[in-house]
Amino acid sequence: MTLLSITSYGGRPEYGLLAIAILLGIVHLVWAATAARRQQNLKWARGPRDEPMPITGMAARLDRGFKNYMETFPFFAAAVIVAHLTQAPQERVDILAIIFIVARLSYLGCYLADWHWARSLVWFVGSMATLVLVVVALMKIWA
Repeated sequence: MTLLSITSYGGRPEYGLLAIAILLGIVHLVWAATAARRQQNLKWARGPRDEPMPITGMAARLDRGFKNYMETFPFFAAAVIVAHLTQAPQERVDILAIIFIVARLSYLGCYLADWHWARSLVWFVGSMATLVLVVVALMKIWA
């Protein structure tokens, strides 16, 4: 059984891949929030948060990684939807979606390990996968 057969719904693996990307975002959120609350405390968290309470170290890296994910995910999700609606070549859509997900998983790992060069590289790979996904959809539209 392959990843594509596990994620496939109605012969369209991009649905499952998009769901995996959503789950990845939720994991980012929970992990970052949990790490931040360990430094900020629950009293501050349940209050109005009028005064900022900075976080440092691993918690700060998790927070920045999550914020970066939230900047890239909407473009990826829209690209997957447009590729689906235009009936772009399924194999290309699947490969590009997998590249994005693997790149984003790698990005988080690189961020936590403070490997800035690798982090920049995998960010670029994930971003290019999204861009190429849009191009593939546009090629289908303009064909």
